[in-house]
Order: sequence, then structure tokens, then C-alpha cells
Amino acid sequence: MPGSRTALVADDDEFFRIALRTILKSELGFADVIETGSLDEAVEQLAEHDEISLALFDLAMPGMKDAGSLEAVRDFRGDMRVAVVSASTRKSDMLTALSAGVHGYVPKGLGATELAAALGRVMDGAIYVPSEIAARDKSDEPKDVPEPSREPGSHAIESLTRRQREVLILVVEGLSNKEIARKLSLGEGTVKIHLAALFRSLGVRNRQAAAAAGARLLSDRDGEAD
Repeated sequence: MPGSRTALVADDDEFFRIALRTILKSELGFADVIETGSLDEAVEQLAEHDEISLALFDLAMPGMKDAGSLEAVRDFRGDMRVAVVSASTRKSDMLTALSAGVHGYVPKGLGATELAAALGRVMDGAIYVPSEIAARDKSDEPKDVPEPSREPGSHAIESLTRRQREVLILVVEGLSNKEIARKLSLGEGTVKIHLAALFRSLGVRNRQAAAAAGARLLSDRDGEAD
């Protein structure tokens, strides 16, 4: 029922969160809007609230490496509509977001009426992309981009969120999901989402490979600190 729907807004700009909350409640009929200021907080709220039907993410907030960070969220909440609401008008950001499986890329520069209409289309099942961003722009496309290495370098640790690093350390120590959840006071669902994000960041496919890569990366980091 439209009046009972719950949305999540993840943005470290408190005033923009308030604006989105107003639009979601007054224009789109959401009964509740959960607000967070970082990717880690958003993941934990999503794991705790199955009733969230729409999640909106800013790209410039703590923990958000790029729109690709949302791929793990989409994997675990396939029933939820997800959109990026960002000040960035770079086509590369839009393409990364769409590749991650989001249902819309909404510019922050839209007026309230246009923003409400865009989010309404996302909720109706459409993929929203503004025409001015979708237009082909050669100047925005990366040139001579090297192929990414399959072996995660030491920088991979720095790209993880605080919570992802905590989970990785415990994976290296051999703890199960249930033990990690208990240790960090998280739900097991939250741990699974963080693990999926870890696998993608480290370029691995399973827990054993993540533990091996994590042990090496953590050792390298500690060695550099000495």
C-alpha cells in the first residue's frame, strides 16, 4: 500500500536529506524515510529493515568509492528500487551506476517537481536517466584506460570502508558470519552484504580467496607502517 512504504536516503548533506524526505513523503506517499550519512550506515539499515522499497544514494559521502559500491546492495536486495541522486553530471558516473544495476541516476540540480517525477518513474518500474546526461559526450569518456590488475594492490585496503576493514580482519582470523555478527554487533544479513562488497573490492569470488588476499594486504600495510 503506497501510504505504508518506507524509503532510505543515504547522503551526508543533512539539508538535502531533509529536502528528499519532504518530497518522498508529500509527493510520493512514503510513510517513513530512514536517513543515513554514510554507506556503512545505509547497509546496516537496509539489512535491518526489509520493508524499505526505495533506497537513494549520493556518490560523494563517506564509504562510497563510486557507484560500483552499490552492486552488493543490489545483489542482496533485488526486490528494492535503487537510485543514485548525485551532483555529478559525468557520464562515466552514470554508466558505472547503471552497470551496478541501479534503477535511476537523478541529478541533484533538478527542481523539486522534476525530482519527484524522476523518482516516481523509478518507483513505477522505469530506468530513469536524464537526457542531457545520456547524450553521448566524447570528452567525458576515459582515454587509454589500462586494464585493471586482478591482483589487489595495497591500495585496496584504503578503498574499503571502516566496517568492511573490520569484517575483513575477522575473516582473516577465520571467524564465521555468525561470529563476525556477534563480534561487531551486526545482523548476519549486514555481514553478508559487507562480504559481497569485500569480494568485489578485492577481486575475489569466495571467502577463502578473500582471507588469503586480506592476510597479504594487511601484512603489507603493517610492514609499511613499521
